[in-house]
Amino acid sequence: MTNDVGASIRARVPYEPIHKRRALRLPGDARVAVWTIVNVENWSPQAAMPRAVLPPPMGQPLLPDVPNWAWHEYGMRVGFWRFVEALGSRGLKASFAVNGTACEVYRDACAAARDAGWDFMGHGFVQKPMHKVEDQRAAIADTIKAISDFTGRPPRGWESPGLTETDETVDLLAEAGIEYVADWVLDEQPVPIRTRTGSLVSIPYTVEINDVVMSAVQQQPSDEILRRGRDHFDRLYQDGATAPRVMAISIHPYLTGVPHRIKYLEALYDHILGHDGVVMWTGAEILDWYRSQTATPT
Repeated sequence: MTNDVGASIRARVPYEPIHKRRALRLPGDARVAVWTIVNVENWSPQAAMPRAVLPPPMGQPLLPDVPNWAWHEYGMRVGFWRFVEALGSRGLKASFAVNGTACEVYRDACAAARDAGWDFMGHGFVQKPMHKVEDQRAAIADTIKAISDFTGRPPRGWESPGLTETDETVDLLAEAGIEYVADWVLDEQPVPIRTRTGSLVSIPYTVEINDVVMSAVQQQPSDEILRRGRDHFDRLYQDGATAPRVMAISIHPYLTGVPHRIKYLEALYDHILGHDGVVMWTGAEILDWYRSQTATPT
């Protein structure tokens, strides 16, 4: 690391207010494109947990951390399947942000996502901040290979663990063939990110309608995803009358997949689906739409 850490960031996404940019149009003059991101991660029992619901006894971290590991594991055994039902029964597809190693550890869940036609996104090889990965290029390549081997095609999108990036992460992603990222939570429309080899597209992700923030960090009541999500959507729907917006819903099986929260996610979907002028897309579909809107005419 040098004193130049972070120096590349602003130049990658030049500042451009939403009301001064090229007009975009969703099919049928829809107002909002909504995408759901289901996050599936491999938490190793041999390492400290990425998040914890119980503090360690006497304040001393212990390994293995069985209760916090099991908190996450519940999501893969039970909670994930509530997502499959909630989305499938409404005819919806998710973007599937998955650790490369999870393709082997949680084969049944990954097969269900593949068979449902979900859009696989790289989510790191293991659940570790990109700053702590010894060889980012190798980790990105290993993740792409794991997903390609499992699904038959490489992922087009990427969401870094914890949305973490170093100055070189987007350059390495673009060089590896990744087309869109979810780490840059800075807009309500897709925007290009400059890289050494051209550009990636930032698809609007969220730290607002995100159950890690609401349920694990802020520890909001069980219905927060409905209350906040409904208000969030309603405003985007209003603003989308003049310029279309993108709404992300980011969920994790061990958080929103639990019995006391799942009905609020289902109610949020039903609220959104009760409106005309909405498209329910994956990240890849949003990317293709954005490119079609911004392509230079031949």
